Amino acid sequence: MVSFLRENLIASIILAVIRIYMGYNWLTAGWGKLTGGFDASGYLKNAVANPVKGPDGGMVYGWYVAFLENFALPNVGIFNTVVPIGEFLVGLGLLLGCLTTAAAFFGLLMNFSFFLAGTVSHNPTDIFFGTLILFAGYNAGRFGLDRWVIPFLRRTLFRKGDNVAPKTT
Repeated sequence: MVSFLRENLIASIILAVIRIYMGYNWLTAGWGKLTGGFDASGYLKNAVANPVKGPDGGMVYGWYVAFLENFALPNVGIFNTVVPIGEFLVGLGLLLGCLTTAAAFFGLLMNFSFFLAGTVSHNPTDIFFGTLILFAGYNAGRFGLDRWVIPFLRRTLFRKGDNVAPKTT
């Protein structure tokens, strides 16, 4: 299955459709937050007040609630900036097929963060499709800017011989 996702031309076409669909959703969500006066404080307070609970009534992700309460809420200004910009950039990367694997990774990071806070919504679907894109790697961006960006980065950042330690005399 993984080799199909990573190497097959038909898979890259299917992945391009999924990638563009997800990219549009991320981009518009980020743009809406960037232009609509986004404030995460209410969401964070609700996530702390109503944590995900197991069948026994106890918190399932106590460590995450502690993170939200002790770091995210006191620094809500950071999240008010990072979340909209992050959503917009994930969307742009997926939509254009540029640094697709990185965009999928950071999209998954946000999806899991929302999920751990108790928001189900479309996160399971996004996690499923994001995982397919992440596993596919370069093939997911074959019909996008990755076709040119990834070879350029490989040539310039990972030239042969650069990983050799310099000789000492």
